[in-house]
Amino acid sequence: MQGFRQQKNMLLWEQNHELVQIAPWGRDSLRVRATVSTGIRDDLLSILYPPAETDTQITIGEEGATIHNGALTASISPEGIIRFSNTASGAELLAEEQPLRATRLPPRSFKAVHSDLFHLEARFRAYDGERFYGLGQHQHGLLDQKGCTIDLVQRNTEVSIPFLFSSRGYGFLWHNPGIGRVELGNNGTRWVAQATPQLDYWITTGATPAEIMEHYADATGHPSEFPEWAAGFWQCKLRYRTQDELLSVAREYKQRGLPLSVIVIDFFHWTLQGDWRFDPDFWPNPAGMVAELEDMGVKLMVSIWPSINPLSENFLIMQQRGLLIRTERGLPALMSFWDSRPEGPVSVHYYDSTNPEARQFIWEQVREHYYRLGIKIWWLDACEPEMFPMDPDNLRFHLGNGLAIANAYPLLHERGFYEGMCEAGETAILNLCRSAWAGSQRYGAAVWSGDINSTFEALQAQVCAGLNIGLSGIPWWTTDIGGFYGGEPESPAFRELLIRWFQYGTFCPLFRLHGYRVAEPGESTMPGTGGPNEVWSFGDEAYAIIKDLLFLRERLRPYTLEQMQLAHEKGIPPMRPLFFDFPRDEACATLDDQFLFGPDLLVAPVLTAGARRREVYLPTGTTWTDAWSGQTFDGGQRIVAEAPLDCIPLYLRANAQLPIRNA
Repeated sequence: MQGFRQQKNMLLWEQNHELVQIAPWGRDSLRVRATVSTGIRDDLLSILYPPAETDTQITIGEEGATIHNGALTASISPEGIIRFSNTASGAELLAEEQPLRATRLPPRSFKAVHSDLFHLEARFRAYDGERFYGLGQHQHGLLDQKGCTIDLVQRNTEVSIPFLFSSRGYGFLWHNPGIGRVELGNNGTRWVAQATPQLDYWITTGATPAEIMEHYADATGHPSEFPEWAAGFWQCKLRYRTQDELLSVAREYKQRGLPLSVIVIDFFHWTLQGDWRFDPDFWPNPAGMVAELEDMGVKLMVSIWPSINPLSENFLIMQQRGLLIRTERGLPALMSFWDSRPEGPVSVHYYDSTNPEARQFIWEQVREHYYRLGIKIWWLDACEPEMFPMDPDNLRFHLGNGLAIANAYPLLHERGFYEGMCEAGETAILNLCRSAWAGSQRYGAAVWSGDINSTFEALQAQVCAGLNIGLSGIPWWTTDIGGFYGGEPESPAFRELLIRWFQYGTFCPLFRLHGYRVAEPGESTMPGTGGPNEVWSFGDEAYAIIKDLLFLRERLRPYTLEQMQLAHEKGIPPMRPLFFDFPRDEACATLDDQFLFGPDLLVAPVLTAGARRREVYLPTGTTWTDAWSGQTFDGGQRIVAEAPLDCIPLYLRANAQLPIRNA
């Protein structure tokens, strides 16, 4: 078969053993798949929901063929070059790169690497002035990622979600869980998969950024319902070693009259990695601990790792049942890490989250040893999963070789916990995760930015990281306030950083303190407790400022929950760049150090050491009121905001009334 044909509501093109299929996939959206094998496969991992029927028109002629689905049109030339445009105006949104006769590089190239897997490259045109957002969470400190090469691989602090949000008015999902990269060059955009069975991407358009995000949520899953308790303050450190230590901290918060929603038990509370149970020597009565915390109005979150020590009670049965990640060659141990017994490093394995039976096994252990005690919040740490060396082609998952599937590991890990909680009758499920993939939002995944440094440079990078992951479909996000690595509680420099980070964190979707801090003298690096990290640990001046921020966050709870409900219903991130709400204001396009928290609050955090004022841009088309002084400004101008150490510049839109000041 050669040329064009229509199959139901899909447009097909075939030539020289390549088959391209373009199908309507949701409102104003299309899905493109291509293969050089025998046919398009429908049995591969997919996070796209089956689409509802839409009014689709297909036209086939001598000059090519077109498929219209609402506001999005795709045309394909007789040579197989695909172009996407706005249906009403005809304006080009995105087009494949036209090959030059001299080079003859096709826009889609397949090179066999193993059996039915191919090294795949897809090339698209570059456009002057186009800006790229999304793509998960990265530490390069950039909001607009045009000019970047982004690795498509999961790492600690680097979250790969291959959804691209373009200033040209489209969203693009590289629907491929394999390892690769995207090159956002000035001379072209190239998506690369190192090993994949076929090409698969989804594209949408919308009149506004909000409409694009809603289409993406419809296609990949809306964020699950946000629980009310999650809007408050979360206390965490590395680490509380005993039940008495943790309870003493929670009691101190209550004695001081401080708001506290969640307190966290971090790693090494277990007997061994892979046992998934409390060590009774240090946690003798976890059910009683949970009950006391509940009486104080505090939820307990527990760290759950996907790693298994070969000495664990579960290791042999998991190995025999094929529930562990294997290696294609060499020993199957994937990471050297510390554990409780024996003391010191141990070679750990990881369970295979792509195997439904393995997900069920893990949940059964967690249900028996944690959930039945009253614990209902999980910290899914190290769920990239973290390995050394990072060698995905040597991994064999239930669903295939690591090069072709590894990026979906956190998604499927999160799915197992979400489905287990649903089966137990729970609703409004939220779990804190160090990694995610496209669709993780529908499984209650809240992401934090991983093990970052305690520096102002790291704080600056988090602003862009948080805004971009919000534009990748993950509305629930946070950082370790103060950073993870480093930070001396007695240091004036660190105390300034912590205050500025707390001010920023107050307006993140989740408000959470965590950090390693300075280890106690003589303790080993990881199994220890780290330095003090409670809000009163940093001196009287810092404590007074942080205390006010805790109560500010409490006053904003109703507003915060409104934004979370909107994210659940529409996929609109609560923390977002200014251009999201002001797409026609050109000045907003490049602003990367201030943001909106919901529609009514502009946040301009102080991100440099020693700064006591900063420039703020107020978007045009409305007025803005200084939330502290009450002074009103016309939009469309830059002002200099005073920012003493106890103040973060905040501005209310138009006639918005929010309880910023403590009346």
